[in-house]
Amino acid sequence: MVEGRGAKMMFSSAIAHQPLALVNARLVGASSLSAEWRRGRGGVLIVDGLIRDAGPGVAQANLPSHARILDCGGDVVSPGLIDMRAFVGEPGAEHRETIASATAAAAAGGVTTILARPDTFPPVDEASVVDFLLRRARDTGRVRVAPSAALTQGLRGEEIAEIGLLQQAGALAFSDGAHSIRNARVLRRAMSYARDFDALVIHYAEDRDLAGEGVMNEGEFATRLGLSGVPREAEAIVLDRDVRLAALTGARYHAALVTTSLSLEIIARAKAAGLPVTCAVSINHLTLNESDIGDYRTFLKLSPPLRREDERRELVAALASGLIDVIVSDHNPQDVETKRLPFAEAEDGAIGLETMLSAGLRLVSSGELTLDRLIEAMTLRPAEILRLPQGRLDVGAPADLIRFDPEEPYVVDPAKLHSRCKNTPFDEARMEGRVKLTLVGGEIVYEGE
Repeated sequence: MVEGRGAKMMFSSAIAHQPLALVNARLVGASSLSAEWRRGRGGVLIVDGLIRDAGPGVAQANLPSHARILDCGGDVVSPGLIDMRAFVGEPGAEHRETIASATAAAAAGGVTTILARPDTFPPVDEASVVDFLLRRARDTGRVRVAPSAALTQGLRGEEIAEIGLLQQAGALAFSDGAHSIRNARVLRRAMSYARDFDALVIHYAEDRDLAGEGVMNEGEFATRLGLSGVPREAEAIVLDRDVRLAALTGARYHAALVTTSLSLEIIARAKAAGLPVTCAVSINHLTLNESDIGDYRTFLKLSPPLRREDERRELVAALASGLIDVIVSDHNPQDVETKRLPFAEAEDGAIGLETMLSAGLRLVSSGELTLDRLIEAMTLRPAEILRLPQGRLDVGAPADLIRFDPEEPYVVDPAKLHSRCKNTPFDEARMEGRVKLTLVGGEIVYEGE
């Protein structure tokens, strides 16, 4: 047993091969059986790292005598969360985050799979870097880490990366991270190339020229603070171009982040036309707005910037309806030296792996979202888009599971977070929903105190 801060890691092969049952739980997840038992209590039986059974029949009286039994006391048991946008620091930015620290934070927050951004130092544009990430994740990671690789060499937006070789090395998707590709011809070629390999293209939509030196959402609030703004159109113009290229090439396209009603209109048209287009929203844009910046709070300086409250509500409604597919943490650790600066000079970004679930539960508590839909957007939909077997409570699926009490209150203490950086937008916020147990492949990788 290896102990971490507020967690326990277990690697005993005897425990791994012993059947494990989580009983007396409220099961929430995208199982084909869910309609039969979602209103009551049930359990999950895990054998050899896979879900052997799930539902009301998994109870202590029906289990084999040698099974290890954990009584969940009515807590929620769901698939582990899958985060499609997180910066893990390696290689080259270990002062901000490492795979060890990022996956420790993920395990504590109920995230069992991370899609790592490719904009590292060097970027993930060669097969050797993909191999490095996979080996580091295997050796130091607590949860699954899937690399995404660069769409263009050096993330420069000029020459297409070797998508075929990178995919063969283990890259799960292709993106230039926080870099938006200016040249439509380059992006068209990249998407055509990706289509030939049935690879997923993830693109961050922003017209950098139109965004200019903007540091927050353009509007009255930015004017009152004396800060330059980023217009909503900077996102929408590029997203509209991207969707048209998806129609032209037939590539699978995923918008890394959508934050405005203009973008929602574009996504709605694309889906109505039957295009292979999906999108994500960050937990920050779902639960915060530009007013939360208050007195120049740099931990809330994000890219894209936080929008108005009416935009936030439209994002939540789009998520509830299924127009928005996925919720991401947009985990982007920044150290003190780059955040404790005047707002306009501070780096963009906030950490989010450890608080994504709790922040999302705010929407459930307010009645804006159902718990089933919240969990689906953090588990099944990203699994479907990335074509992963986890993210569901189906028999035969990997036993990547979490147990949490959606109503247990706590206050976010940055000092207790596992990330190397502490730039959380929820500093000292009152939250509900503590993760008590995280399993990856049937092994306990986090157990709350």
